[in-house]
Amino acid sequence: MKNLTILSISLVLLLAGCSAQKDKSPDALAAKALAQRVIPAQAGHFVFETLPADTFDYFTLRSEGRRIVIGGNNANSMAVGLNYYLKYYCHTNIGWFAWDKGTLPKQLPAVAEPVRRDARVPERFFLNYCTYGYTMPWWGWKEWEHFIDWMALNGINLPLAITGQESVWYQVWTELGLTDEEVRSYFTGPAHLPWHRMLNIDRWGGPLPKSWLEGQQALQKQIVARERELGMKPVLPAFAGHVPPELARIYPEAKIERMSDWAGFALEDYPWFLDPEDKLFPEIQKRFLEKEVALYGTDHIYGIDIFNEMIPRSWEPDYLAGVSKGVYESLAAADPQATWLQMTWLFYNERKYWFEGDSDERVKAFLTSYPADKSILLDYYCERMEVWRKTQSYYGIPFIWCYLGNFGGNTYLAGNIKEIDTLIEGTFAEAGANFKGLGSTLEGFDCNPFMYQFVFEKAWNFPEHQDLETYADLLSYSRSGVDSPDAREAWEELFEEIYIHRSVPGHSPLMNLRPSFGRSSSYHSSSSTRFTYENEKLREVITGLLAAGGHGPAYEFDLVNLTRQYLSNDFEIKFSAYKEAYEAGDRIALAEREAEMMAIFDTMEELLSSQSYFLVGKWIADARAWGATPEEADYFESNARNLLTSWGDRGNLLTDYADRSWAGLVGTYYKPRWEMFFRAVDDAMAAGEKFEGARADTLLEQLKDFEYAWWKDRPGTFSATPKGDPIALVKKVFE
Repeated sequence: MKNLTILSISLVLLLAGCSAQKDKSPDALAAKALAQRVIPAQAGHFVFETLPADTFDYFTLRSEGRRIVIGGNNANSMAVGLNYYLKYYCHTNIGWFAWDKGTLPKQLPAVAEPVRRDARVPERFFLNYCTYGYTMPWWGWKEWEHFIDWMALNGINLPLAITGQESVWYQVWTELGLTDEEVRSYFTGPAHLPWHRMLNIDRWGGPLPKSWLEGQQALQKQIVARERELGMKPVLPAFAGHVPPELARIYPEAKIERMSDWAGFALEDYPWFLDPEDKLFPEIQKRFLEKEVALYGTDHIYGIDIFNEMIPRSWEPDYLAGVSKGVYESLAAADPQATWLQMTWLFYNERKYWFEGDSDERVKAFLTSYPADKSILLDYYCERMEVWRKTQSYYGIPFIWCYLGNFGGNTYLAGNIKEIDTLIEGTFAEAGANFKGLGSTLEGFDCNPFMYQFVFEKAWNFPEHQDLETYADLLSYSRSGVDSPDAREAWEELFEEIYIHRSVPGHSPLMNLRPSFGRSSSYHSSSSTRFTYENEKLREVITGLLAAGGHGPAYEFDLVNLTRQYLSNDFEIKFSAYKEAYEAGDRIALAEREAEMMAIFDTMEELLSSQSYFLVGKWIADARAWGATPEEADYFESNARNLLTSWGDRGNLLTDYADRSWAGLVGTYYKPRWEMFFRAVDDAMAAGEKFEGARADTLLEQLKDFEYAWWKDRPGTFSATPKGDPIALVKKVFE
């Protein structure tokens, strides 16, 4: 009887909450549905209302009795209003993973005085082609649905939406006369598709199963429908000149040429490019867009990137202008309302060519050959180089300032938050009217989520951003779940001591990299493993958070995340001592350091097993779930393993580029490599020889064989379910 009474009361409250939603406009209903997904138990206490349009997006908050009324000029603004209330009134964090949802207080805080907050810029862009390889390749609708809600809560209204394009290309290429085998073999494996889409590699890891094409097409339809429902304009792909080489068989007169080498892949994996001035180019553009729009609709904003990490046939300004003009004209002919969005990573990555002699002549020719009002540029890596400052603010072309912040999904604490704050404010003050938005172009999700929330909050007039100490204090509350001086001090210390340097390519813990005393032939020859703070500082932060006695998913994530960095740093410190023992010929000290470092692997493995997203078993299970047959599941698993390790064929130049401290990887991949290294060094010392030279070369080949077997033969099985109490495991590290 008691349970029945409780059920009846709950039903009455739920119905009351539903009836309180008087505004039945699509925007208000979409915001209400979002609330029901992210805070289902208390969604009935929120009312959403559509307000008139203004210069920029805005939202309002007020209390009406026990209800919180959130107004906005569209669903996206209302979502930001909801998140603002949850974060700064309820001190609750909603993260970008489906499991990362904080708890609300039983009594919702009242809004004492009506609030209005305005956006500072009209556009908020998110994602990177690479994110679709390093984080999202195996996502299903469960992950996407929550992530789209997270994007709306953080005000993102211009998301990159490139899922499912291969099914469109399949139709285009087969209708033009290519065979099923030719087309599916032209595509790479799923996790490598971002680099196929960016005109870097073909074929590697293919042929792509037909079931994948069908599944991704269905998923993309769900993605873009929900994004539009929440006030976003999905950025769809368009034709950038990338073609299968077999197309030359059908169109022998077409100007198709092989592109340059990329990352050491074999000649047969090089991509092929159709000259935009060729008469076939606009025909393919039209075919692709007609089919894409029929499947996914359009908001008339298309991502097209040519010459990404590639060398053009000519650096003559006239040639570069002709290429970009040809691309735009093909786009405008297919969709007269089209806007071309492109990343400007190429101007940073190949800056010695684009800015030869410190001249911007080549850049200007490339960007100004088509109408400025039909262009949006992503200033891609602004924490490293603001290209707008080198190009007269992009010659008046609309641009979005972007924070990159992560390469390869590497699990490394990095983020120069004070500098980011200064750079963004400097852009607002100096860039001019064509500065249209803020964004992020991260390569992978993992260990620094608050940095991205910070960037998107800077797109709004939030008083919580008046100074970083205030922001750190508020962040400590929402992420730890308690208002604690220990938590506040810990987060202030993170801002002052730890998050002071930008992320760079190869920002990796030493223990995750192919071991050597010097540089090897893997990507980590360019890696940055050094940390610039005292590891004891990080220990103080962790013990401070433990003392705060917090709770919730974000608090547990932060503790494990910070501790894995602490352990990684400790490994590097001990390796320095190991090298000293080696150079001194002290075999006793050498053995002691080896034992200490091996113990860190075991501690790390146990700790990481407590977090869902830190499990390589989940990554593999999600990949296998896309298989329509056991053989396809094996194929997807190999592809998933490869990206995290060899990245390509045996000994590929990008080996370890996507390394990450995940349970399963630590225990079965990184640890055995270091065991092999220690054994080889011990053998050399026992023989009275130096390890360098032939012994090091032999080990390198053995390591390459081991790496190849780990992804190709798929040894071992891994749990996809977290285990252990994360707080207890962190405490155990510091006992």
